Parts: sequence; C-alpha cells; structure tokens
Amino acid sequence: MSGTSSPEAVKKLLENMQGDLRGLSLECRKKFPPVKEAAESGIIKVKTIAARNTDILAALKENSSEVVQPFLMGCGTKEPKITQLCLAAIQRLMSHEVVSEAAAGNIINMLWQLMENSLEELKLLQTVLVLLTTNTVVHDEALSKAIVLCFRLHFTKDNITNNTAAATVRQVVTVVFERVVAEDERYKDIIEQPVAVQGNSNRRSVSTLKPCAKDAYMLFQDLCQLVNADAPYWLVGMTEMTRTFGLELLESVLNDFPQVFLQHQEFSFLLKERVCPLVIKLFSPNIKFRQGSSTSSSPAPVEKPYFPICMRLLRVVSVLIKQFYSLLVTECEIFLSLLVKFLDADKPQWLRAVAVESIHRLCVQPQLLRSFCQSYDMKQHSTKVFRDIVNALGSFIQSLFLVPSAGNTSVTPNQTGSNASGSTGSAQTNPGVLGMGGGATVLPAFEYRGTWIPILNVTVQGSAKATYLEMLDKVEPPTIPEGYAMSVAFHCLLDLVRGITTMIEGELGEAETVSQSTTETTSLPALSSEHQDSQSISDQSDKELVSRAVWEEMVNACWCGLLAALSLLLDASTDEAATENILKAELTMAALCGRLGLVTSRDAFITAICKGSLPPHYALTVLNSTTAALSSKSYSIQGQNVQMISPSSESHQQVVAVGQPLALQPQGTVMLTSKNIQCMRTLLNLAHCHGAVLGTSWQLVLATLQHLVWILGLKPGVGGALKPGRAVEGPSTVLTTAVMTDLPVISNILSRLFESSQYLDDVSLHHLINALCSLSLEAMDMAYGNNKEPSLFAVAKLLETGLVNMHRIEILWRPLTGHLLEVCQHPNSRMREWGAEALTSLIKAGLTFSHDPPLSQNQRLQLLLLNPLKELSNISHPDIRIKQLECVLQILQSQGDSLGPGWPLVLGVMGAIRSDQGESLIRTAFQCLQLVVTDFLPTMPCTCLQIVVEVAGSFGLHNQELNISLTSIGLLWNISDYFFQRGEIIEKELNKEEAVLQKQAEEKGVVLNRPFHPAPPFDCLWLCLYAKLGELCVDPRPAVRKSAGQTLFSTIGAHGTLLQHSTWHTVIWKVLFHLLDRVRESSTTADKEKIESGGGNILIHHSRDTAEKQWAETWVLTLAGVARIFNTRRYLLQPLGDFSQAWDVLLDHIQSAALSKNNEVSLAALKSFQEILQIVSPVRDSEKPDTPPAINVSVPVVVGATTATSLGRSFMRTDSIGERMGRYNGAELPVVTDEIEDLNLWWAAWNSWYRIGSESTKPPITCDKLTFIPSQPFLTALIQIFPALYQHIKTGFSMDDLQKLGIILHGAVSVPISSDASPFILPSYTEAVLTSLQEAVLTALDVLQKAICVGSENMQIMYPAIFDQLLAFVEFSCKPPQYGQLETKHIANAKYNQAEWVALNYVPFAERSLEVVVDLYQKTACHKAVVNEKVLQNIIKTLRIPLSLKYSCPSESTWKLAVSSLLKVLSIGLPVARQHASSGKFDSMWPELANTFEDFLFTKSAPPDNLSIQEFQKNESIDVEVVQLISTEILPYANFIPKEFVGQIMTMLNKGSIHSQSSSFTEAEIDIRLREEFSKVCFETLLQFSFSNKVTTPQEGYISRMALSVLLKRSQDVLHRYIEDERLSGKCPLPRQQVTEIIFVLKAVSTLIDSLKKTQPENVDANTWAQVIALYPTLVECITCSSSEVCSALKEALVPFKDFMHPPASKVFPECIQHI
Repeated sequence: MSGTSSPEAVKKLLENMQGDLRGLSLECRKKFPPVKEAAESGIIKVKTIAARNTDILAALKENSSEVVQPFLMGCGTKEPKITQLCLAAIQRLMSHEVVSEAAAGNIINMLWQLMENSLEELKLLQTVLVLLTTNTVVHDEALSKAIVLCFRLHFTKDNITNNTAAATVRQVVTVVFERVVAEDERYKDIIEQPVAVQGNSNRRSVSTLKPCAKDAYMLFQDLCQLVNADAPYWLVGMTEMTRTFGLELLESVLNDFPQVFLQHQEFSFLLKERVCPLVIKLFSPNIKFRQGSSTSSSPAPVEKPYFPICMRLLRVVSVLIKQFYSLLVTECEIFLSLLVKFLDADKPQWLRAVAVESIHRLCVQPQLLRSFCQSYDMKQHSTKVFRDIVNALGSFIQSLFLVPSAGNTSVTPNQTGSNASGSTGSAQTNPGVLGMGGGATVLPAFEYRGTWIPILNVTVQGSAKATYLEMLDKVEPPTIPEGYAMSVAFHCLLDLVRGITTMIEGELGEAETVSQSTTETTSLPALSSEHQDSQSISDQSDKELVSRAVWEEMVNACWCGLLAALSLLLDASTDEAATENILKAELTMAALCGRLGLVTSRDAFITAICKGSLPPHYALTVLNSTTAALSSKSYSIQGQNVQMISPSSESHQQVVAVGQPLALQPQGTVMLTSKNIQCMRTLLNLAHCHGAVLGTSWQLVLATLQHLVWILGLKPGVGGALKPGRAVEGPSTVLTTAVMTDLPVISNILSRLFESSQYLDDVSLHHLINALCSLSLEAMDMAYGNNKEPSLFAVAKLLETGLVNMHRIEILWRPLTGHLLEVCQHPNSRMREWGAEALTSLIKAGLTFSHDPPLSQNQRLQLLLLNPLKELSNISHPDIRIKQLECVLQILQSQGDSLGPGWPLVLGVMGAIRSDQGESLIRTAFQCLQLVVTDFLPTMPCTCLQIVVEVAGSFGLHNQELNISLTSIGLLWNISDYFFQRGEIIEKELNKEEAVLQKQAEEKGVVLNRPFHPAPPFDCLWLCLYAKLGELCVDPRPAVRKSAGQTLFSTIGAHGTLLQHSTWHTVIWKVLFHLLDRVRESSTTADKEKIESGGGNILIHHSRDTAEKQWAETWVLTLAGVARIFNTRRYLLQPLGDFSQAWDVLLDHIQSAALSKNNEVSLAALKSFQEILQIVSPVRDSEKPDTPPAINVSVPVVVGATTATSLGRSFMRTDSIGERMGRYNGAELPVVTDEIEDLNLWWAAWNSWYRIGSESTKPPITCDKLTFIPSQPFLTALIQIFPALYQHIKTGFSMDDLQKLGIILHGAVSVPISSDASPFILPSYTEAVLTSLQEAVLTALDVLQKAICVGSENMQIMYPAIFDQLLAFVEFSCKPPQYGQLETKHIANAKYNQAEWVALNYVPFAERSLEVVVDLYQKTACHKAVVNEKVLQNIIKTLRIPLSLKYSCPSESTWKLAVSSLLKVLSIGLPVARQHASSGKFDSMWPELANTFEDFLFTKSAPPDNLSIQEFQKNESIDVEVVQLISTEILPYANFIPKEFVGQIMTMLNKGSIHSQSSSFTEAEIDIRLREEFSKVCFETLLQFSFSNKVTTPQEGYISRMALSVLLKRSQDVLHRYIEDERLSGKCPLPRQQVTEIIFVLKAVSTLIDSLKKTQPENVDANTWAQVIALYPTLVECITCSSSEVCSALKEALVPFKDFMHPPASKVFPECIQHI
C-alpha cells in the first residue's frame, strides 16, 4: 500500500480528485446543474478534509459516501462522456482504497443501473474488478450483486463485452476465494473452538464460517446450482447461465483453491453433496451413448454426448481426482471407472481422445496412482481401479490397431504437409514411407498388421499437456488427427512406468538406507530387517512391510496390462526413439519387479525384451514357454478381454543383419532388424545394470543373447570376449555397415556385462552361473551328433565370469568347473576345445591370482583349483588332453615353485597319458615331465618323488615315440642322481612323513600299506626306481630295453651303496631275479620272423633282424648286469643268509642262457659265468666273436688281460684279490673277503658247467636246415672256464668227473662251423694253426695232467684216461669226428654264403695232441698206470692209422709227425716193454707194432703224381729211419721179443729188399722211384740179421736163407722172361713196367752181392753162392737189350762178378767158396 499512501501520492490524489470534480462540474454545467453543484460542493468537501486531517486517506474513506456522491450522480446522467469521467474517478478512488462499505454499496447499485441500461459495459466491468480486487469492503449482498452484474454482462450480444465479462467473472471468482485464503492466513494462529457440525443439511447453515469464507461458500454453492440448472440461492438476479461456463468456473476454483475445500468441512460437504452428483449426472449421456448404434430401435432417444460439456466435465474430474481424492474416495472410484469406460472402442473418437488426455494427467502423478492402489486395488470387494486403468490403456491401444479408424484410410500426410503422390492404395502398401525419392523422410509411426498409426509429438516427457481438454472455445467435437490418441496413450504408459518406478525405487532406496543405518547402530548382524529385535527396528520394518505390500500390489496390478501394451507397441514401432522409450519402460519395469522379487512379472518383461531382440517367430523354447504361461491368462476388465498379442512379422524395419539361426536343423537364414539390435542393447543394459535382481531370468537373458551373438556371427576370443568372426558353415552372415559399427560396441557391452558380475552378490552370481550352465547344456545337446559349429557363447561367458570373480572363486568353482568338464567331453571338437580353453584359462588365472590369504597358506583352495585339471584326465579326446597338458606346462613355467601339495595332481595329469593317445599328446606331457625333472625336483615335497619316478617310468613304456621312451630313461637316471646328491635331506623328510603316516595308521587301526614295505622309505624310493627300470627292461622295443638295462645296472652300481644292507635282499630277489625271469621268458618265446625294417628308412643289421635276436641282446645285457652286481657287491650279498640260493638261481639263469639256441646269448652267459667265478678270459684279436659289438658294452672285458699265445699259458690267473678287484672298471674296491671258501658254491658251478657243456655239445638227433649248432667262441669260452673252475674243485675231482669232462671236450671239438663263420674262425687251410677252441681243450687237459703230476697217487690213475682222450684227438687227423648225423663238407668245398656246416681242419689239432701225447709219454712211460693200461699199445694203435694211410692222409705232415712220434715213443717205450716182457703186459703190443711197420713201409697209397724228386728222397729217408730203428732197437733184442714178431719183421725186410715198384713211373723217374736206398737198407738189415753170428736157432737162419733163395730164384725168373720178351719184340720197345722191373732186379742182384761180400763167410750158405753165380749166364744174355737204362743197370750188376773170376781150382766149387 505504500505506493498509494506516500505524501506525494496523496497529494496527487487530492489534485486528481479536485480535477475530476472540476471536470465533472464543467461537463454538467449546462445539462445537469444538480450534478454541477454536487461536484462543486465535493471540491470544497475534499479541500476541507485535506485541511483538517493528518491521515487524509482515512478521513476520505470515512466520508467516502459524500465524496463519491457527485460521481454517482454523474453516472446517473447516462451521458457517455460524463459516465466515463465518473467511472474513471470512482476507479481512482477505489484504487486508493478510500471507499467505505456503504459507498461501495452505492457504487454497485449505480453500476447495476448502468448495466441494465447497457451503458459503458466494459468500463463497468473494469470498475467492478477494481472495486473487488483493491480491498474486501464489498461482501455478502453487495458482492453477490456485483458478481451477478458481471454474469449478466457476459450474456450480452456484444462479443467483446461477453469475453471481457467472462474474464472478469473468472477473476472475480478467484478474488472471492483468494479472500478466504487470506482470511485463513490471518486467523491461523487463533485456535478455534470446534463447532459441532450440524446434522441437518440446511444449505444456509454457514453460520460457522467467517465472512470471506461465507461469501465463497455461497458463491460456490450457487455455481453448482446454476450448472445443475437450478435457481441460485445467493446470486439473485441471474437471468441466464451456460453449463460450460459454470463448469469452467467450478474447475478453476477447485483447481486453484483446493486448500479451502480441504480445510473447511462446509466446503468439503459441498464437494461431496453437490459437485460429485452433478458431475455424475452430467456424464450420463456419454456413458449411455454407443457409437453406431441405431437410435430408432431404442424406446427413448439417447442424448448425444456434447463435446464442450464432456470435455469440461473431464477437466473437473481431473481436478477432483487430483486435489480431493482423499475426500472423495468412493466418488473417485466412480469417476475413474467412467474414464476407463470412455476409452471403449464404441465411444466417439473425440471422447476417447479427451479421456486418454485425462488419464494421462493421472499417469504423471505416481503418488496419486499409489493412493488409488491403496484405496481400491488393495481393498477387498473394491474395483481394481489402478489395474483397470492400465488395462484400459492397453485395450485402447490394441483397439486402435484392430479397428481401423476413419483416419487410416486417408492418405498419410507427410511432414511437409503436402500429400503423398499416388493413390491411397500405394500409400497403404508402403505405409510410413513417403515417396521413394532421395529426399524421402520417414514419419515416426506404429505399424501393425497393415494398420499404420503415426506418432505425434503430443507432450513433453513427464507432463500431461492436453490438447483437446484445452479446447474450451470449441463447440463442435474437433476432428482428432490420426495417431493422436495413440500417441497420448503411448505417453500415458511411458509416464506411468516412469512415475511408478521412480517413486518406488526412491522409496526402496530410502528404506534400504534406513534399514542399513539402523542395523549399523544396533550393531547386530545385518540380517533381513524382520529378524531384528529392537523395537525401533521392528516399527521400521512394519512400515517397510506396508510400503512393500503397496509396491508389490502396484506392480502386480499394472504389469500385465503394461506388458501387453508395450509388447504390442514394441512390435509395431517403426521409430527408433519410440522403440527406445518402450524398451526403456520394459527395462525399468523388469528391474523394478526384480528388486521387489516379483519373479513372474520380471520374467515376463524380460521375455518381451528378449523376443524383441530376436527375429519374429524365432524358435527359442525358453521364451515360448514363458509367453505361453502368460497368454493363457487373458485379463478381463469389466467384460473386456486384453489379449497378449504375439508379435507380427510384418513390421517394416530396416534389416541390418542376416545370419544363421542357432538351431538343430539348418533353417535357412534369419534377419535381424535395427530394432532387434536396439532390443539387444536394452537387454545388455538390463543385465549390466540390474544383474543383481535378475535371478532365474538370467536364463532368458543369456539364451537370447546367445542366439543374437550367434546370428551376428560373434565368436569367442581370448578370455571369453566375443569378437566379430565369420560363421563356419552355411551362408555366411551378412552384416550391413550400420551393424558392423555396432558390433564392437555390442561385444564390448557383452564383456562389460560379465565383468560387472563381480559386483553381484553371491546368490545372484550363482543364478548367473546356473543360467550359463543350462544354456551351455542346451548348446551341447544341439551340437551332439553333428559337426556343425556349436554355440560357444555360454562357455565363453562362463570363462569371463569366472575370471572376474577370482576373488571369491571358491563359491562358484565347483559348479563352474563341473560344467566345463562336461563340455570337455562333448563329441563336437569345437565345443570341447572351448570347454578346455575355458577350464584351463580359469585354472591358470586362479593360480596366478593373488588370493587372500595367498594360495601358499590356503592349500585347500589350491587343490580345489587344480582338481579339474586332474579330472580332465578322464576324458579321452586327444585335443582336450593337449590343452590340459599345455596348461600344465604353463602352470609349471609360472607357478612351478609354489605348487606344494598340488604336485601329486599335476604329476597325475602327466602320468595319466596312455600309449594309445597319440604322439603329440605324449610329447607335450613328456615336455612337462622334463621340465619337472630338470627344474622342480628340489621344490616338490619328497613324498612326490615316487610319483615322479612312476610317471617317468610310464613314459618309458609308451610305445608311440621311441625317443621319448629313451629320454625318459635318461630322466630316471637324472632322478637317481638327484636322489643320490640329496639323499640325506630326502631321507629325513621321508622318515618324518613316514612317522606321521604310521601314527595315523595306528590311530585308525589299519596297517600302513606301501610298496616294498618294510624297507625304509628312502630305500623304497630307490626300489621303486629300480622296479620301474626293471619294467622298462622288458619293453617290447629293443632300444628301450637296452637303454633301461644299462641305466638300471649303472644306478645300482653307482648308487647301490646308499641302500640299507637288508634292502639288498629285495634288490636281488624282487628286482634282479624277477627281471631275469621275465627276460628269459620273453627271449625264449620271441618271434623268429624276420623284421623287414625298423620303420621309416632305418635299416636293421642282420644280427638284429628278428625279435628273437633283439631279445637276445636284452638277455645278454641283463645277465651280464646281474653277474656284475654279484661280482662287485659280493661282500654285501654274502652275509645276507640266502646267498647260496641266490647263487643257484643265478647259475640256473646262466645255464638257461648258455643253452639258449642263440649264439650271442649263450656266449654272453659264459662270459657272465666267468665273471661270477671272477675269471676273465683273454680275447685274442684274431678270434673276435662274430657278434655285433653291442654285447661287449656291458660285459666288461678285462683291461689288463694277457693274451696267451703259447699253449700252456692260455689263461692269466692272478690270485691276489686286490689285483682282481682293481680290474673291474675301476668300481669301488669292496672289502676284501677270502676266496669263496664254500666248496658247495664251486661244485654248484661245476655242475652247471657240466650241464651246459653236455647239453651244448650233444649232437642233434635229427638234422635239418634249422639245427642249432653252438658257435666256436661259445665252446671256446665254455672250455676256457674249466681250468679256473678246476682249481677250486680239484681236491674232489674224480675219475667220473674226468670222464664227464672228456665227453664234453670231445663233443666240443667235434662241433662243426657254419660256412659263413668259417673265414673268421679258420685260418686258410694250408696254415697249420689251432683254433682257440682246440687250444682251450688242450689247455684244459694240460691243466689236468699238471695237476695229476703233482697230485696224490690216487690221482695218477687218471693218466691213461688223459692218454685216451688225447689219442682220440690224434685220430681226428685222419678221421675227423662226426657230429651226429650232420653232413659236413670239406672246407675247400664250402660256399661261404650258404648255410652249410664245415668240418674243421683237425690236422693241426691232432698233431698238437700227438706232440702232447709224446711229451706226456716221455714223462710217464714207466708209470704203473701207464704200463698197466697198455698206453703204449694204444699209442701205436692210434699211430698206425696215419701211418697206414701215409700219402692218403689229409695232411702230409701227419704221417711224418706220426713216424717221428712213433720213433720217439718207441725209443722210450721199447725198453719199458722189454723190462716188463715177462709180465705179459706188452704181449698184445708186438703184433700191433709189426702191423704198424708193415702198413707204413708198404703203404697201399700211391705217392702223389706231383711229388718232386727231393721230396721222394726225403720220404725214402724216413722209411730208412724206420728200418734203422728196427735194426738198432728191435732185432738186437730178439731174445726178449716174441718169435712171431721177429718173423714178421724178417718177412717185411725181405719184402722191402726186393720190392717191386708200381708200373706208373716215367722213364726219367725210374731211378729214383725205386726206393733203392730203402731196398738197400732192408737188404742190409736182412742180410745183417740173416748172416749174423748171433743166430740163436737154426730156425732163424733158415728163415733168412730161405728168404734169400726165394729172392734169387725170383730174379732169375724175371731175367729169363725179359730176355724172351726182348727177343720177341724185335724193334719195339718193351712195356715200361717190364723195363722197370728188370732194372730193379739188376740193382737187387748187385746189392745182394755187395751184402754177401760184407757178411761173415761162415754165415753164408754155399747154396746161396751157387744161386748167385748161376745168375751170371742169364745176365750175359741180357747184353743184347736195346734199352740204355737196362744196359747201365746190367753193367752195375755184372761188375761185382769180377770177384768170382778166379782161376779154377782143383776142387773148384767148394774151394771157391772157402776162398771167398
């Protein structure tokens, strides 16, 4: 007020008033003098007031009636100019608030008159307005009059006035109510006494109201009356009134001053009693009206709905509901039901439009909706108003699509306003697309089953700005543009969702913070709030429970309708923005349902989004089942059905991708539209932001995503992230550029979605994992039985989820890995591969993740993480196993040092690889093992070492890749080295562990069970290692066996000293003998088939080309190894107690090896035999065995072996143990023990030797190609063992044993050689060399005879046996021994390349034996046993054989040696024989000797043709030597010699002296070939013996004389015959034979005469001389012969006759003789 009450303003007012009055007086001066006067008196009055009062305004107000009077009079003039001036003046007064109540009454009356006269109507209105607004002086009757005045002006004919009046009325009504508000404000501090409300319904009963309130009450009451077409109580003088105006006024009051109605019971009463019934009554035409129903049929015509009233009614209703809902619960229920009805399809379009607008107004007020829900839906027996509203919207939207409105057929207006070209039809076919030209723009629209509805931009989000509810000036129903109702309804839904969700979520958030803070303050465990005890909390929770019930009811009430509508709209939407909004609504609803735990509704919304993401009719069972459940409920809204509409496939969307559906059967392609992609993004968004509330609907979400990802062709990459990739089969996925740019984003969101799983609580996480697992199971089912590309979405995402939740991996590890293990077993390779990829990635990540507490302190977790790795071993697919092993390798490389208790699992994985699982697999596993052995043995617990041994051994047994097996044996060697180096530490740790286990076992009352118990744990470790190597020693592959064998014996050799003494027992029996048994068995059963090649291009040496030969090598190696251990560790083994049994077993093995039909094995067995006897055989270079060098590797050949060349030194025997030990490859010297004293051991060895010898030398019974014949080196080695063995057993060596030995020696020497070996064993035939076998045999005998020589008497009886043996060998010179039935060829005829058997050249051997015999005989001739056993006779008997053969002997040297030996033997033996003549021990010898001489000197074999003259002479000289021996050693002792013998000798000499040679000599040789010298000696000896003085008996003389006469007589005959023949033949020469004969005879004659001359005359018989001389004439007759040879011989024969030429004496003949 300060503006009007300042002094300046007052001054100005006074001036103005005076001015106005003056003006008035001027105007009225002529026509209206009274007025003029009044004006002038007024001026004076004003001046007076101004002068007298300090508060001028108050004084003016007091006197206002007078002050105003002149102006009122002026108005009464009805002169326009004056009236205007007066009204202006009055207004000025009013504006300064100087009008009193009385004056105001006067002014109003004056205005009423003006009104009735229709003067200055606008000015009037202005004045009323100023009057009422400036202050509150006007009330009650005056006020009512003023208001009526305005109303009356409103109904004039003048438009301007009308409108101004309307505005004024509105303002005035507002002013009235504003006064009430102000009044209440003034009195608000004064506490009123509550007035008892009168029960009567007297409308006047307003006595309790204050003045302003009373006016307002009266006004409002009359407005109701007027609208209801009743008479007003207070507004007296109203002439007419329109309902529309009345409703507008009602609405504005209700809308602007709700507090008045809420604070004053009287006003509330009006609302209830007057307004509501009025509204309901006015609505009736709309309710009853049905569009299109024929009026004629109904009995009473139905009033048509009237747009202006209907629209205003709806506005009123909106206000009532909005502002007074709490007062008018029941009434609002009716209003809301009406609103819902107005949406029916049979109502006029405009009605439906305004109804939708009204509903929209409600929808933007969530709290209001909440109240509806509480008041109606949650009450029993009440209409479910809130649900109905939502459902009605749904039905409304549906009806718009189903019932084509008139608008739809019209040509679609495009945005520029011009019509689309073409006919309606063309627009129909392509709705929404305007023109197909370049500038075509697409209108946002919904389109469904051919119905096309544009989307209009009707309102701003969140505000319900209505269009038709505001059309207060329209009387006729407006035409509603197409799509308007739809657009509003659409916004209703969106605002409804937005409002509800924002409200509930806000309240939820508050509730949560409150409950959190309370739980914190009470410091109770944060259980759910219901379980809290404290009072405040339970109050809190009650409140929350109430709220929660409301929230749930709201959602339950609205979700079906919303979903139906939104799904339909989503399907129909062709506009991205609209789609986005729909999706956002569905998403927020889903999230809200999720938060409230309303599973069905949550799943339904999610299903809708999922369906939207997929192409129409896409077969996805998860979704279909959910919708089926929903569509079976159709919601009944007061008789209307809301159906769930399934999406149509005809939505005209831009196709952005074409791909393969993820289905079992290929179904061609499916298309994804941009809308599908949009839905997908919403789905991702939902999962990402609201994952925690999804629960079981993860299944839906993930299933859908999986299908989309599949159709889009996204494939998993490292870590499970999906990247755009190409489909493997079928028409490749086609993606537009639009979607291509989206793909990385989608893939990124997908990854982020699973990354965000780390923020989910444990339960939600489990839901997620379960969903992924069941998805994966479906994918697995689909991938069965075909090799199509499977969907790897679930597996990839399981991996991603696992990786981001490492910090709490325990809670999800089992379900996660359990499922992935199933995936790994899937037959589809791609599926499997990913399962394995995921599993191994998780395990690696789990192990490298820094857990709290760290893994090192959380062994349980570590084992949990490693366990699936082990489980993979149960899967046979090689690709999985490769992945598993690669994982192990990576774990070893990164975590190897910290595996600790995880080692058994990791090693188990390597050990689980089987041979049949392919090379690459084994190779990878082996790589891991190598890494373990090289780097990690020290870091693992010692208890795992045994597993390492087992695993390494198992790789040795794999037969895929030889190199791996061999390397694994190398690893075992490295492991053993490690054991050796770290022995003490390992032993300690193992003993500690053992103690713990022992204790546990005792507690449980069970026996501790482990292999090789009760050996100490460290020894058990070694035994496991040995046992493993032992297994490898019988592997089917020779290289493995060899390597394992060498390693086994090397480790036992190198590290055996670490073992406890008692453990050696196990080593011998359980390891070594067990191994020998298995090797023996395998070797004896090995296949003899030839192996063509060793695989690939490897050539196999002929000595290894059968399995049998390969096994032979193993047998050799094993036996040698065991023997070496027995030898080097004898000091450990002997005290073990059962050494002798072990010795027997070993001998048995040696025996069976030696007797095996394999040269290599048998020879090696003997070498082992030698070794255990601590004998070492020299190997001469010339006799290297014909076996590959492999054997010699493991059989140690003595380093310092002396090669004995001389016969007697074939063995170097050193008896100092130290020296012998030193020779064993430098192995550590054992404690020196005495020689094996135990004779039993040696006799066991002898028995084995004998069995080996007798078995191996026994000739085969049958002979065929395959007969096995022992080799020379074998026999040699066998025999070489004897001398040393003999040294130990000689004390007990009996005659029986000697015979056994003899059999073996004889047998050994008899064995032939195969022709292909002969070049190595035999020297060239001409060399007279012994084979090493023969030398060994002789050595054996030599050793024996030396032993006998120094032995006791009873040993010497063995001499004859030795002679027998040697003589048997001597016979070989002429009669090589026969080996069974085997045919042998002479060496010269053998072909080297054929498997024939060759007899040896036994000559050198026989000759050497002969030499030995002679030597021995020389030493032992006088020995009793030698004499008794007729050794000499035997010698002679044996020598007779070569001597009789002479030139027929295989070797010339033989008979010569035989002769010289005979001579030597006789030179010693004959004196012995003479000595024992009387005993008769030599009687049988003499005939033998005679025969021998006979056979030799007169051999039946002719000398060879090519014999040279010198040779012949040499041979003759040998014959001569024999005759000389007779003459010196035999004949002189004839008295001691049997007569028959002497006779035989004489006959023989006689025969020699006249020997007639064969007729085969050539002329040239004739001289020599006749053994002249021999004949001569014979003659001489004969004659010497014949004519010797010592003729003891006439008998002897007679023999010789007779012999002479026979000789001479024969000569005579020969000569005579010759002469005859010569004469007859004439010129022809005689046959050669005759000539030779005659020459010999002539020479004999000359020899005889010479001999006779030399002999004592008394010894010669006269008769003999007569015979000699009688030859003379015959000789003379021969002179005529033509042969010069004969002539020269004749000459020699005739010359001696000169001695007979004496002059004749008286008594010629006797004298002559005497003379001679």
